[in-house]
Amino acid sequence: MSHTDVAKTQESRGYEGGVLFPYVDVFEDAAGITLYADLPGVPKDKLNLRVDADALSIEGEVALPVPADMEASHVEVELPRYQRTFTLGKELDSEKIRAEFQNGVLKLSIPKVEHAKPRKIEVRVM
Repeated sequence: MSHTDVAKTQESRGYEGGVLFPYVDVFEDAAGITLYADLPGVPKDKLNLRVDADALSIEGEVALPVPADMEASHVEVELPRYQRTFTLGKELDSEKIRAEFQNGVLKLSIPKVEHAKPRKIEVRVM
């Protein structure tokens, strides 16, 4: 993960307390951070994203339909919820987060605030 505070996850990978932690990849460039979270089985209407102060929370509920006349004989997805929280660094602009969700993968684009972006300084010859 990057050197920014978004890399400070409040949970470890795996599961705890009845929720799964989605696997996440974080990429950083001069413009900001792009975060990809795997949320298989979560429909868009069961996905919840929140920013509270400097905390970014991702929550999703797995919706696996089981016909009424069938009973599960083997279950590997016992925990039907995903949850993960990240601390956003002050150089990130939480007001401008963009989210896309396709094929069970959540993509968050989190830009840096203008003063945190690298800039070129022009040198004048006198």
